[in-house]
Amino acid sequence: MSRILPVEAHLVLADGSVFEGESIGAPAPDGVATGEVVFNTVLSGYQEVITDPSYAGQIITFTYPHIGNYGVNDEDNESRRPFCGGVVVRDLARRHSNWRAGGDLDSMLVAHGVAGIAGIDTRRLTRHLRDEGAMPGAFGTADQATLTAAATAETGTDGIDMVAGVTCESPYTVPSTGGDRRIVAYDLGIKSTILRHLSALGEVTVVPASTTAADVLAAEPDGVFLSNGPGDPEPLVGVRAAVSDLLGEVPIFGICLGHQVLAGALGGETFKLPFGHHGGNHPVRNLVTGAVEITSQNHNYCVADGSISAVDLTHVNLNDETVEGISCQSFPAFSVQYHPEAGPGPHDSRYLFDDFERLMATHQTRGR
Repeated sequence: MSRILPVEAHLVLADGSVFEGESIGAPAPDGVATGEVVFNTVLSGYQEVITDPSYAGQIITFTYPHIGNYGVNDEDNESRRPFCGGVVVRDLARRHSNWRAGGDLDSMLVAHGVAGIAGIDTRRLTRHLRDEGAMPGAFGTADQATLTAAATAETGTDGIDMVAGVTCESPYTVPSTGGDRRIVAYDLGIKSTILRHLSALGEVTVVPASTTAADVLAAEPDGVFLSNGPGDPEPLVGVRAAVSDLLGEVPIFGICLGHQVLAGALGGETFKLPFGHHGGNHPVRNLVTGAVEITSQNHNYCVADGSISAVDLTHVNLNDETVEGISCQSFPAFSVQYHPEAGPGPHDSRYLFDDFERLMATHQTRGR
């Protein structure tokens, strides 16, 4: 039996840095895949990361060297398909071993048309992105001149509405698995694990990002959830307007991009972090209890501290002191920058879904 030889590939960043590797996953169109190159520090959960819609327009670099060792399965997908621009790994496992595995990572990438590159010195790449910041890049089997031109032409995610490409086309319902609440969830790039937690509180109607406040209120929800999602919050004018109209009408809970949208609806400002927060071990202090929570995070933008006067700061990132949570003083609404559902990641912050239930119980709106 003949052994299939690896196909040489390169990763080129917009600043001209070149990394050598070999092609994995699906072939990139014309030998070129592009996107904003970021790094994620999780030690496991690669399938959940790859299928998180928040990575739309980005090329994911895994800092952990061995990826694919326990395979993949249908249950761990966080969305209907991957939306990322590609995957960069040091070593793709040749064999997977896990009783839950239904296949291997390389085959999953091929099935969904996601290109990847392995054999990359991810330590060098991560240090470079840490020092210089996340930046556009291109990888594939094309010649270096072509990849360099593609990396230079890549615009990244700044100023682009990435949510339009990942949100659902029409509303759908997730049945309750426990509670009796009626929740409307804005799909800005929502994850399956979030829906599992919300459905434990009640029936969840997931709506497209373009849904108006009037349509949401017509469903007479007990609460509104603003999901995670990809890219820059600034272009999401319509979503912010809808949330602004919902404030005071119904309890609101937002996470990640939903947190940034809520802040924007309250007049807050956002800015782009140098290389973002992507990983499953970020320490966050809960300023209400004083406890330190280890959190799962995935975002490139952040709410500017002090840009909103009518909120209480509830959570702070201990690595860089950035805003991680707010609570409105005048409306039943709160949000966090990180992922309390943690798919993947620790479970320290799942109490926030219970906080949402208590907020809905305190501010009952249905039938009033």
